[in-house]
Amino acid sequence: MSELIRKTAAELGRLVASGEVSAVEVTQAHLDRIAEVEPKIDAFLHVAADAALEQARAVDERRAKGERLGPLAGVPIAHKDIFTTVDMPTTAASKILEGWRPPYDATVTRRLREAGLVIVGKTNLDEFAMGSSTENSAYKPTRNPWDLTRVPGGSSGGSAAAVAAYAVPLATGTDTGGSIRQPAAVTGIVGTKPTYGGSSRYGLIAFASSLDTPGPFARNVLDAALLHEAFSGHDPLDSTSINAPVPPVVEAARQADVSGLRIGVIKEFVEGEGYQRGVLRRFTEAVELLEKLGAKTIEVSCPSFAYALPAYYLIAPSECSSNLARFDAMRYGLRVGDDGTRSAEEVMALTRAAGFGPEVKRRIMLGTYALSSGYYDAYYGSAQKVRTLIARDFEAAFQQVDVLVSPTTPTTAFKLGERVDDPMAMYLADLCTIPSNLAGNAAISVPCGLAEEDNLPVGLQIIAPVLGDDRCYRVGAAVEKALEERWGGPLLKEAPSL
Repeated sequence: MSELIRKTAAELGRLVASGEVSAVEVTQAHLDRIAEVEPKIDAFLHVAADAALEQARAVDERRAKGERLGPLAGVPIAHKDIFTTVDMPTTAASKILEGWRPPYDATVTRRLREAGLVIVGKTNLDEFAMGSSTENSAYKPTRNPWDLTRVPGGSSGGSAAAVAAYAVPLATGTDTGGSIRQPAAVTGIVGTKPTYGGSSRYGLIAFASSLDTPGPFARNVLDAALLHEAFSGHDPLDSTSINAPVPPVVEAARQADVSGLRIGVIKEFVEGEGYQRGVLRRFTEAVELLEKLGAKTIEVSCPSFAYALPAYYLIAPSECSSNLARFDAMRYGLRVGDDGTRSAEEVMALTRAAGFGPEVKRRIMLGTYALSSGYYDAYYGSAQKVRTLIARDFEAAFQQVDVLVSPTTPTTAFKLGERVDDPMAMYLADLCTIPSNLAGNAAISVPCGLAEEDNLPVGLQIIAPVLGDDRCYRVGAAVEKALEERWGGPLLKEAPSL
């Protein structure tokens, strides 16, 4: 096994820029690692080995010509298969898009290429990003590198598993209700949901347009900040993009100092039912650690958070119902039953029945019902009012504190198949993460230890105001540094299953 896969993304970028190692060598080392672990974890839907090596050679040629390379040039990255890519399939892990090759790159994809990152392939996810376990993929489930009998979280489980297994140092994900932070927590890595509108949705296959947020995965806070900075920023192609500078996330990650910060502990997320004892213990220890580092902790109550889960599961399915109406068998993707004897409506019905999986169908039906005449105000309209109350709770909290903290997930990774037939139990995995999506503010999950019951990773969630992303990285880096000093190294030296 090459020692290059143990390097951080920042270290790899420096080695490539200095010429101590070539981008081709770095890429080949990670392709070899993918070949080694992929049969066990099934993180990828498509591995683009030849294209990746070609991208790496282009980086080496630029360096040989004397070009100044960016901090991540030549660093391999796994790309969630929900961002469009012209040179490889984009399926959203759905049969309805099997084999589809988009005619354009997503803005995030384009910016990764411009930064010189080497896209080694597309990762597995819950179909159309709908799920919390990556078991809803139409192609295969992904497994958690810590325990191959458990889920890696979702919907961005393929990206999280690839990073946790040292197959890549970086990966992209999308966070609609926790789909970056939750898989990061249960695989022992770092995952960030930027401020909504801070990273472009152009070319991201939409699930819920007012919630979807691209973000980074990494094994440490600085690497996540470098990737965050590389693909974020205003995009005129995205009407929801914020026309403001990217917060100074890299500087904050290097600062790693919480002295004088006011940190709010969300009362509703530590006193409710359903929390695993080991998760709460590691969270309590992390809060005590922040106090020792010079922060002041304050208990904060956000009563509307109790209604976040039901509000989300009205708003997100409603937007899903609208967005997925475009998959009608008439323009692109799968077409079933078009033998000349059926009407367009029959072909559409047959195609959608064959192309969408059970969870996608469930959410389309929920959303269509919530938007239907006579029920719109009672369901969707009421959920939007709750969303406003949640945003007001955040505003009130941030008048008292600089950041909020909570466990990222109520439990560690659950067993494959354990919640497949119980949608409500599955939805509860996102209990702590959903409020930030509804309000649009920034949040990050960083590892804070292992639960004693099962020796599996626990995540600490840090939440900041809109465009306060740098605060997430500042606190996350301080926790990471202190815990690494306690453990003598990163939490994830080698996942036990690998």
